[in-house]
Amino acid sequence: MATIKRFEDIHAWQTARELTNLVYQFTSVGEFGRDFALRDQIRRSANSVMLNIAEGLDSGSDSEFVRFLGYARRSASETQSALLTALDQNYITKQQFSITYEKAQSSKRQINTLISYLTKSKTHSIREPSAPYEINLPQDDQLDYSDHSDQ
Repeated sequence: MATIKRFEDIHAWQTARELTNLVYQFTSVGEFGRDFALRDQIRRSANSVMLNIAEGLDSGSDSEFVRFLGYARRSASETQSALLTALDQNYITKQQFSITYEKAQSSKRQINTLISYLTKSKTHSIREPSAPYEINLPQDDQLDYSDHSDQ
């Protein structure tokens, strides 16, 4: 696997972005657009897939990244469940349901593959190289230890 330096390079994130765009398209019109609770919930869950992947990449460790990928996968499942509600309420067509449900499923498969890779592989690089971090402390002879309590 190539080194991943940006969350935008992660295939699962790219698929999650497509999922989010699909959800926003059909939740903006008709009855779905007026069902504020369901509309907002499905938007949040779809958006959460890509947000958790992005946040996980910058979490600082593979184990934390895997934890965030788990959140992303669960959000994709939540999106799928909300899609069923939308279908049952006739807010979306069967074709919209199928396309969007499969997009969420594809995202989950990609997330699972990434989780598997991160938990099994010992030699991978998903982070940018560490940036130098420097603290300039004053030397002992530059420190002022005098009592300033009377000021």
